[in-house]
Amino acid sequence: MRKRIALPVFASDALSSVAYAPQEILVILSLAGASFYAYSPWVALAVVVVMLTVVASYRQNVHAYPSGGGDYEIATTNLGSNAGLTVASALMVDYVLTVAVSVANGVDYVGATIPFVGQHKTAVAVGIVVLLTVVNLRGIRESGAAFAVPTYAFMAAVLGLIAWGGFRSLVLGEQIQAPSADFTIKPEQTDLTAFAAAFLILRAFSTGCAALTGVEAISNGVPAFRKPKGKNAATTLLMMGLVAISMFSGIIALGLASGVKVAEPSVVAEDLLRPDGTPVGPGYYQQPIISQVADAVFGGGSMPFVVISAATALILFLAANTAFNGFPVLGAILAQDRFLPRQLHTRGDRLAFSNGIVILALGACLLLWGFDADVSRLLNLYIVGVFVSFTLSQTGMVIHWTRRLRTETEPRVRHQMHRSRTINAFGAIMTGLVLIVVLLTKFLVGAWIVVIVMPVLFLMMKGIRRHYDNVAAELEIAEDDEPTLLPARNHAIVLVSKIHKPTMRALAYARVTRPSTLEAVTVGVEGDDARRLREEWERLGIPVPLKMLDSPYREITQPVLDYVKTLRRRSPRDVVTVFIPEYVVGHWWEHLLHNQSALRLKARLLFKPGVMVTSVPWQLHSSDRLKGRPEPSAPGSVRRPAQQSDDEGRVSAS
Repeated sequence: MRKRIALPVFASDALSSVAYAPQEILVILSLAGASFYAYSPWVALAVVVVMLTVVASYRQNVHAYPSGGGDYEIATTNLGSNAGLTVASALMVDYVLTVAVSVANGVDYVGATIPFVGQHKTAVAVGIVVLLTVVNLRGIRESGAAFAVPTYAFMAAVLGLIAWGGFRSLVLGEQIQAPSADFTIKPEQTDLTAFAAAFLILRAFSTGCAALTGVEAISNGVPAFRKPKGKNAATTLLMMGLVAISMFSGIIALGLASGVKVAEPSVVAEDLLRPDGTPVGPGYYQQPIISQVADAVFGGGSMPFVVISAATALILFLAANTAFNGFPVLGAILAQDRFLPRQLHTRGDRLAFSNGIVILALGACLLLWGFDADVSRLLNLYIVGVFVSFTLSQTGMVIHWTRRLRTETEPRVRHQMHRSRTINAFGAIMTGLVLIVVLLTKFLVGAWIVVIVMPVLFLMMKGIRRHYDNVAAELEIAEDDEPTLLPARNHAIVLVSKIHKPTMRALAYARVTRPSTLEAVTVGVEGDDARRLREEWERLGIPVPLKMLDSPYREITQPVLDYVKTLRRRSPRDVVTVFIPEYVVGHWWEHLLHNQSALRLKARLLFKPGVMVTSVPWQLHSSDRLKGRPEPSAPGSVRRPAQQSDDEGRVSAS
């Protein structure tokens, strides 16, 4: 891809964070009242410094790893498997939160123009996740144009909003006023000590660092760029960083200039006060910051206002959709490395990793439902995983450059490596400090959930890998192993409950396999039924001996297991083959009415060494899915004409 196409493809997640990161800084500062908004420019400046540091650091990543390994490969290669799994667990949590946060905030912007959506946020958000899931399960073909149009539309809308708002305010000297400018905020915390005030400002800073989410996306997609891949990816990363910083800073500046007032959604009805001092009440819908700024600059309900809100919502839903592409691929890579179940590496009929898509959707819906699609509460979980992967990736890059310097002798190349290592080392220190701040300021308000989930995922992946390794070691054929010996004899058992067509088919199939011995086995639960079964058996002259097992406790499974054990005990080198007649039904509810005893027995027999279980199916009419089509003939058989009589049909069936 060219850079102009790669930018919207890989930058949608990073740019979309501008829609909520500036607002969340003001939301946290509002806990101490609107007077603390004076600290927001300094908080925004600190976020910009971190963003520049991360962009500069990841530019070194794309030069060093043009294969597009991303944070997982960098951490695994340079820090070991445990570090790689830590990054993988952080990324999996981040993908789920990306869907939840982006969809929740997108619904906020839709609610700015459609009140019904704002009143039913959670249900609408879950519905959108379900829609994205269905679309991705059906299979979609990504194209640069499909991503470029909404991303460039969002960039043009926000940058145009900033430019026109700045022109009106700075050049024309006009007063721009947000819908909430006349409101006041009732502070939840007053008379803060210096330590408490600093803690609140640090919490606002850690929340604002949500603007950095998605910066690493370009390092994962370097192979998609045109040659020279590393250089083009680094240039695109720099362009993305500059655009994101411009939009982030501009929205903060216009928000303060227009007097935007925002509070946490859970308390906005009580803490946001009208000019007369009364609370806005539960009927008030708090518009997100970009919508409020657009209202101040262009007027509420105007065409530019609607376009900006729509473009913002669209880029947020697009950012959520990128997670539907990233999470299943990461799950497939981990499954291929045997850290996750192999089912995650299986593609569906639409060539999508369907299992990963479903897991991602379930996790996102659970978060949206549990947190009422509240962006402020969800962001408390979001930042931890982001900066865990940032920190480990940059630390791995420091080790990468150190290793390369041991073998490189050319002075010019060594100078470049020293510079890259310095940038990555500064990035590791900076992101590590931010991670500490995030953990300290957000642990009690939700980050503890991620702190628990990530180790659980880590241990789960280690356990899965250990299981697969143990199974592989147990199944591997060693050079000193003796060749597998053929069994001495094959004892065949056909389980019989009554004499009907499935039983006769099972007996016929067992006979055609030519076992060493063959007998039919039934469990005598009811004395009268057992006697009638034996009489019918002898009357029909079935050429297979029938053995009756006693069951004093009216239980079927255990007598069969005991009898199989007895056969195995007599001759351990023999095998026992158990033939089980089963019905094949066509409707889900019919499964509840048939084959339950067979399922229980098969489940128990699978754990018995030297025992083979063979299911002999009998298809009932409800299982015929090919209505109106002729059934294929069995090999060597001759099909009768379709207009045969009922009598001929019964003879043929028998």
